Amino acid sequence: MQETMANFAGRHVAGRQLYETEAFPHDLWRALGEAGLFRIGLEPGGTYTEIAAAEAVLVEHGGAPGFGIAWAGHQLVARFFLGGFGSEAQRAALIPGLISGQRTASVAISEPGAGAHPKHLRTTAKQDGDSIVLSGEKAFVTNGPIADIFIVLAIAAMEGDRKRYSAFLVPRDTPGLTVLDSRPLGALRPSQHCGLRLAGVRVPKGSLLGPEGEAYETMAGPFRDVEDAVATSALHGALRSLLRRLATGAPAEAAESLGGLAALIALIGHGAKAAAAALDAGTHGDGAIPATLIGVRGLTGQLLDRIRAHRDDFGPKDDTAIDIVLHDLQTSLGVAKGPRLIKQQRVGAALIG
Repeated sequence: MQETMANFAGRHVAGRQLYETEAFPHDLWRALGEAGLFRIGLEPGGTYTEIAAAEAVLVEHGGAPGFGIAWAGHQLVARFFLGGFGSEAQRAALIPGLISGQRTASVAISEPGAGAHPKHLRTTAKQDGDSIVLSGEKAFVTNGPIADIFIVLAIAAMEGDRKRYSAFLVPRDTPGLTVLDSRPLGALRPSQHCGLRLAGVRVPKGSLLGPEGEAYETMAGPFRDVEDAVATSALHGALRSLLRRLATGAPAEAAESLGGLAALIALIGHGAKAAAAALDAGTHGDGAIPATLIGVRGLTGQLLDRIRAHRDDFGPKDDTAIDIVLHDLQTSLGVAKGPRLIKQQRVGAALIG
């Protein structure tokens, strides 16, 4: 399947300069479905390792990290939320459409001014007869503009001062739900984001996804680890894409520097594979994997500096794609930086004892 993804990217994505446009390539999204590439990791026996490896290939051969992130986001939401927590009826209704690419699901957790911190989220879910009424606003909903169903995290109950969260499936055409335009990030094109306004959105009780009152502990928190682990493969793919561009037409005296970059990028690839394998083995919470993820991002940041220095010395200096991918990678390293620094502190604290 990696070969199929590589062939797809080389034939449909490479050369389209997707990294320069805010418009989402719906034709490529449909083509992914026609090529069967939404099946990766979602059919019985599928793995996170397959998703991560295919994302790396799509980014490397397509040259657009944002498009790879959009594809992987679709796969992860389908696998983790619906595959992991959906009822038999919910999976039967949604998974086939997600596998074919006829449907897209997106998860809405973060809120304006609050990020994804559980103490600061405000969207509520109130029971009213046989319905649940959702009210609030969500921000930075990845793939939201192309989604037809949203998984919305909301406060369903209070235990003293503690908020208890549940997750609900909300179709895009539900009355009271408004998709809000978000200001372009200026990076990771053509990945799309949006906000949501929920003004008395009424959904049936059967829209509850997963355990009632435990959605943050079982879904939102763990999903950050899943995203982090799989996203390292996008970093690896983007770095390999950069290496290809740097090597094209390079002078002979650039060989030693290129070899050093290639060696460090290979280490990042091994770290990415280990992180995805840990998800499949259920060992991603062990101390070694958070340390690996922190190390991969730290090494990537250092590599970006080395790539810039290499380019200053050996070129090419007029390749716009290199500038954009470097900016995309720098932006990726800054996403959810706060939670990662907390994990880094915990890794260090465990060493201190």
